[in-house]
Amino acid sequence: MAFHSSLRRALLTALLLCLAPRANGQTASSEPVQIPRLSRSPTFEDFLDMRPPPDLAREMTMVTGFVQRQPSDGQPASERTEVYLGYDDLNLYAVFVCFDSEPDRIRARLNPRGDSGNDDWIVIVLDTFRDRRNAYMFGTTPLGVEWDALFTEGQGADANYDTLYDSRAGLTETGYVVWLAMPFKSLRFPAESQQTWGIQFGRSIPRLNEQSFWPSYSTRIEGRLNQAAPATGLEDVSPGRNIQLLPFTGFRSFRAIDRRDPARPAFRTEPARFDAGLDAKLVFRDSLVTDVTVNPDFSQVESDEPQVTANERFEVLFPEKRPFFLENAGFFQTPINLVFTRRIADPQFGARLTGKLGRYSIGALVADDQSPGKRVPDTDPRAGRRARFSIVRVNRDIFDQSTVGAIVTERAFDGAFNRVAGADARIKLDDNWVTQFQAVTSTTRFADGSRRSGPAYEVLLNRAGRQFNFDLAYSDRGAGFLTQTGFNPRNDIRGLTANVEYAFRPEGDRFIAMTPALTVTRVMARDGTRLETAVAPQVTWEFSGQTFVNVFLLPERVRLRPSEAAVTDPRDFRRNVFGAAIESAVVASVEFAVRHERGGQINYNPAAGREASLEDWSTTDVNVVLRPGRHLSIANRYLFTRLGHRGTGTTIFNDHIVRTRWNWQFTPELSVRVILQYEALLANPERTSLETRKNFNADFLVAYQLNAWTAFYAGYNNNIQNIDLEPIPTGARIVRTPHAFIHDARQFFAKFSYLVRF
Repeated sequence: MAFHSSLRRALLTALLLCLAPRANGQTASSEPVQIPRLSRSPTFEDFLDMRPPPDLAREMTMVTGFVQRQPSDGQPASERTEVYLGYDDLNLYAVFVCFDSEPDRIRARLNPRGDSGNDDWIVIVLDTFRDRRNAYMFGTTPLGVEWDALFTEGQGADANYDTLYDSRAGLTETGYVVWLAMPFKSLRFPAESQQTWGIQFGRSIPRLNEQSFWPSYSTRIEGRLNQAAPATGLEDVSPGRNIQLLPFTGFRSFRAIDRRDPARPAFRTEPARFDAGLDAKLVFRDSLVTDVTVNPDFSQVESDEPQVTANERFEVLFPEKRPFFLENAGFFQTPINLVFTRRIADPQFGARLTGKLGRYSIGALVADDQSPGKRVPDTDPRAGRRARFSIVRVNRDIFDQSTVGAIVTERAFDGAFNRVAGADARIKLDDNWVTQFQAVTSTTRFADGSRRSGPAYEVLLNRAGRQFNFDLAYSDRGAGFLTQTGFNPRNDIRGLTANVEYAFRPEGDRFIAMTPALTVTRVMARDGTRLETAVAPQVTWEFSGQTFVNVFLLPERVRLRPSEAAVTDPRDFRRNVFGAAIESAVVASVEFAVRHERGGQINYNPAAGREASLEDWSTTDVNVVLRPGRHLSIANRYLFTRLGHRGTGTTIFNDHIVRTRWNWQFTPELSVRVILQYEALLANPERTSLETRKNFNADFLVAYQLNAWTAFYAGYNNNIQNIDLEPIPTGARIVRTPHAFIHDARQFFAKFSYLVRF
C-alpha cells in the first residue's frame, strides 16, 4: 500500500505541475539576426587572414560575443569567435573565424565523416520552421571533418542524419577558419516569401572543457531551441525541385554455415553474387520527404560494440546501425520503445515519409522482412514468405514547445499479427520542468490462432537546471502487452524510479564540480507483489582535462518469478554492488575510461537440476583510445566479467571480450578500417548451463567517400568459432569443441554508390 500511496502522490504532483500556469520559455535574444543577400559568394580564401575583405565586411552580418555553457555558465567565452553570415539564391553562408591564444594546442585530426572525435568543433543550428522543436545542425572540425544532425527537443541530436553541404576549414597562425555553404535544397522550411528562422552558433574547446554559444544557451533553462535567436532577412528562397537517386551495385563472395534446417547444417559457398539496388529521396511541398530503398545492402556497416550477454536476465539491446533506418528515427521515438528497427532483420524494400505540415509532424514507415522465410528449410511452408512492418506516427504542436501525438504499429506474418496503438504528449511546464506521458494497447494473434492483448503506460517528469536535476519515471506493462516492432523485454510490472542530483560548482581551474545523486527504484507485479527495490547513491567529481570520477553503491532486493528465472517458487535475493569509474582526456593523444563493479549477482543460468542462486560477481570495462597522429586512431576495449560460487570461490564462468578498432584516415575521403574482436566465455558445466564458447572476428574495410552517399567500399570479414559439424544418422549437428576452431563464416564484398541529385 505504501508503494501505491507514493505513486499516487507522484502522479498527483505531475498532474498539478501540468495544470500550473506556465512561464514563458522563450529566452532567446530579443534582437533578430538580419542575414543579408550578398552580391557575390564568399570563399574560404577570403578569410584566411582571420578577417573578411572590405567588400564582404560591408555586406555580411557579423555575430560575436559567445557565452559559456560549460564549465562556467554565463561567463564570456575564453577565446573570441566571429561568425559572418549571408546568402544568395542557392546557399546560406556562415564563416566562423575562431581565434585561439594557444593555436598549437587546438585539437585537430582527420577522422571519418560524422566523427569529430575529441577535436575542437563549431556548429550552426537552424530551426527553419521556428517551432522550437526541430532543427538542423551543421558542424565541422578545424581540419574540415563534417558532421551533421537533426536536433529534436526532448530527444537530442540524431547524428545519423546526412545531407549535402559544402565546407572548408584550416588552421592559421592565430586559430582556425571554417567556411560553410548550406544549400537551400538540403533544407526544409515553410513556403513563404519571407522566412524567420531560429539560429544558434556554438564552439567547443575540449582542452578547456569549454562549450560556448551565441546567443547564450544556458544549463539553467531546460531546452535548446527556445534559447535560439530569430534570424530574418531571407527572402524569396526555396529548396526548389529536389529528387535524389542513389543507385548502387556490388558483388560478394561468401562461405557460411546454412542453419535453416537444424538437423542438416552444412556449409554453403557462393563464389560471386552480383547485386544492385536503389535508394531514392523525393521532397514534396518543400517539407515532406519520401525515402525509398530497394534491395538495400548494409555490408559496409561495422559490427556492434561489445556487450556482455552471458547471464543476462532479459534481452540485451544492440543499437541500430543501418543508415536507412537511422535517418529520421526521431520522428518515431516515443516514451515507450515501440519502434526498434533491428526487428526488421533482412528487408528487400522499405519506404519512409517524414516531414512537417503546419503544426503537424508526420512519420510513416513500411518495410518487408525476408528473414522469417529464410530461417526455415526450403520444405517448410513458410519458406520464402516475408513479414510486413507498418508504422504511422503523427505529432501536433501545442502551446510553446509542447506536442501531442499518436502512433500505430503492425507486424504481420503468415496470418499472425501484432498491432499496437496509442497516444502520447510532451508538455513543457516552464523553463525547467517537462512532463511526458503515453498510453498504448496491443493486440496479438499468433500462428496457432491464440490471442492476447494488454495495455502499457509511461509517465515521465523531468527537471533540468544548472545545479538541481530531477527525473521521475512510472512504467506500467500489462501481462498481455506485446510489441513485435519495438523493444520491451519485460511485462506484468509497475515500476517507479526517481533520480535526484545536485551539483556543487566551485568552477576552479582544476576542480569544476561535485554532483551527489540518489536513485530510488521500486518495481512490482501488477497484482501488487514486490519484485525489486533499490536505493542507490553515487557521487561524481568533474575536473579539468575532461576528467570525471564516479563512485556508486547499489543495494538491491530482487524477487525472481518462475516465469522469468530458474526457480520453482518466487524467491528473494539481497545483493550489494559497489562500483567506481574514471575517464579522462587530459592528454590530447590519449582518452581512457575505466569502470569496475563488484558484489553479488544472481546466477540466472544454473546447471541442470539447480536453481538460481546469489553468487560473487565482478566486472571490469577498460576503454583506451590512442591518437598517435592526425591520421590514425586506435580504439581498444577490454570487458571482463566473472561469476564465482559464493562460499567455495569456484568459478562459474569467466567472460573475456577484447576489441580493437584501427582507422587510418589518409584524406577526408580515403580511409582504411580494421576491427578485431575476440570473446571467450569459459563456463563451468557443474555450475552453469552456459556453454564454453570462443569467437574471433576480423573486419577489414577500405572506403573512398566523396560525400555522405557517393562512395566506394571494399571489405573482408572472417569469423572463427570453437564449433564443429558432427555427423549423426539424420545429417549433422553443431557442437562446441574444447580447442578446435573452424571458419564458420567469411565474406568479401565490393560496393559502389553514386548520388544523382536534380
